[in-house]
Amino acid sequence: METGKSEPRGSVNRWAVLALLALGVLISFVDRTSISSTLADPAFVRHFALSDIDRGWINAAFFWSYGLFQVPMGWVADRYGVKWPYAISFALWCIATALMGLVTTLGALVLMRLIVGVAEAIVIPASYRWIRNNFDERQNGLAVGLLAMGNKFGPALGAPIAAWIIVTYSWKLMFIATGLIGLLWLAPWLLMVRNDLPSKEQLSQASRSARTVTLANILSSPVVWGGMITNFCYGYFTFYCMTWMPAYLVEQRGLSITRSGLFTFFSFAGIAIVAALAGSAADLIIARGKDPILVRKAFTVTGFIGGCSVLLGAYAPTLQMALFWNVLSLSLLGFVTANNLVLSRLTLIPRQAIGLVTGVQQLATSLAGGVAASLSGWLLHVSGSYTMPMMVILGFLIVGALATIFLYRPEWSPKVTDAPNTLRQA
Repeated sequence: METGKSEPRGSVNRWAVLALLALGVLISFVDRTSISSTLADPAFVRHFALSDIDRGWINAAFFWSYGLFQVPMGWVADRYGVKWPYAISFALWCIATALMGLVTTLGALVLMRLIVGVAEAIVIPASYRWIRNNFDERQNGLAVGLLAMGNKFGPALGAPIAAWIIVTYSWKLMFIATGLIGLLWLAPWLLMVRNDLPSKEQLSQASRSARTVTLANILSSPVVWGGMITNFCYGYFTFYCMTWMPAYLVEQRGLSITRSGLFTFFSFAGIAIVAALAGSAADLIIARGKDPILVRKAFTVTGFIGGCSVLLGAYAPTLQMALFWNVLSLSLLGFVTANNLVLSRLTLIPRQAIGLVTGVQQLATSLAGGVAASLSGWLLHVSGSYTMPMMVILGFLIVGALATIFLYRPEWSPKVTDAPNTLRQA
């Protein structure tokens, strides 16, 4: 489905806008994950008198509202374009993040986290809609890989920066600074991105086009369910690392908050770099005539299996070995990142349903964040160790590999009812 004018496919400007989208994702992940460093700060924990279960629920609050609004925001992106819905939501979550440094009660803190979740729900559906309208299959892996670098470098940079501000100043200043500085992104976004808010005629056409792929068709597609499963399994591991890795490194491995932020950076920098390289490598193989679905499935399964090495970190007898396996396991998961997202949201999905399908799958991803944050807190509480939470990660990674193998089949893509030629074949 098209609404408004997309950037010309041959234009250099599309790469600049893609860079802005990646930066926007980075800022969103800094704002959503900065809480993890504060939850490892004894002063913050004492201030709100938090238990391990409380810390899990604070981490999870963002993901519940984020997940609830994924489908509505996908609908907004499909019908009202990308530029203005994204800009308005961006300003809202930055302001809410800054206000987290001013709240004095636990209830107000949780409320701000919920608002950040609602506003950030626009990020992924809008980004994938823009990529689908401006790149083709031979470039999708690189485009999505570069976008994914934003959501990996977000926690990679956010963790050490947040830790440094907390140690040097305070957790209050950390929230205020990260929220307000992010607002600077709005200036180039408003200047560079074309206004794709549709006219009444275009909106009517968009509604007719969207009805060619119904929600019932989407939910009856094994490909969509495969994407929900793989995104949940992938997200469970990454969100565990975003929400609990700093606390794990401080409490079980004895690192300072500052050093825990540094090694969190290495882990997420590793997955970001591998994601871009793996997406680009798959593009090159596909450009030489190989089947895009088989190629991207092979990369995805490799990443899920490689990520299983996280359990070796849990049982590592030394700090050095534990840190090695933590960094390597998350880095290897980068083979999944771009290739799984291209399969589940672009290659096998009708153009006119990109926003809605992405919203549905992001619902599963955000559910993974909420479950990972709260379940890991509960498992830590009952077991007194981080080993059990890591064993759960292993199980989900295996499920993700199996779902990739058996559910990603082109004949199981969502069906187009009125315009079968609009389905972009792999």
